[in-house]
Amino acid sequence: MVDFSRGLPPAFLSSANASFTQLLAEVAPEALPPGRVRESVAGLNLPHGTTILSLTFEGGVLMAGDRRATMGNLIAQRDLEKINYADEYSAVAFAGTVGTAIEMVRLFQFELAHYEKIEGRRLSLDGKARRLATLVQGNLGAAMQGLVVVPLFAGYDLDRGVGRIYSFDVTGGPYEMKDFHADGSGSPYARGALKKLYRRGMSQEDAVVAAVQALYDAADDDSATGGPDLTRRIYPSVAVVTEDGYRRLPEDEVRSVAEAVVAARHDSPGGPTASLR
Repeated sequence: MVDFSRGLPPAFLSSANASFTQLLAEVAPEALPPGRVRESVAGLNLPHGTTILSLTFEGGVLMAGDRRATMGNLIAQRDLEKINYADEYSAVAFAGTVGTAIEMVRLFQFELAHYEKIEGRRLSLDGKARRLATLVQGNLGAAMQGLVVVPLFAGYDLDRGVGRIYSFDVTGGPYEMKDFHADGSGSPYARGALKKLYRRGMSQEDAVVAAVQALYDAADDDSATGGPDLTRRIYPSVAVVTEDGYRRLPEDEVRSVAEAVVAARHDSPGGPTASLR
């Protein structure tokens, strides 16, 4: 706990530090996620989020994820939300250890909001990706103990007028991905589906269908990924970011797409096919 009995610490009175993470490291380092890992957690059976993906479309970028969290061979949660608002023009998703990932996402949200309040302007999209990379780097010690988090970041670049996607490795390396990307246990199957379905310049509506199809394929081959659950009314999470900002797609909109995809799979279990030429 920070002692405020003698007033605010000097760090709170300085306008030089636009990083919320650095401020927290100075006044309450124990509050940072890595600071709370006191002993090895290797071998513990912790909930893990699975498949997330992102793809660009004409005028923006889409991010989607399944809803399942697993603990080994058990389903820990069926309706986990892996797609999150980062700021007005960006979204962040996660695969990996759920508890650590949720903390990292919240810290990232505070980081972006803090910067904007201190500097009076938003970070560039590249700048946001670098800030997230710093948080991933700070989690490396915890990752080595088993608390691995793999985020996926996407947003609308106001300067370029396009949607962009960034992937990260556990050491914090940020990589800009062209067109589409997927992370998590079902990602090889989701990427394989998107490789066949993705078209540059596709509409937002087509991008939503491609994302749901890709998540269906991931669930079809990866037991840790959850497909659309029509019985429980649990559908993928989908968000888009355009020049109008971040928007989470309403459940009814995603439900209609998911139901159409499931219905079509009765006739074609392998999903839509791509032309050979």
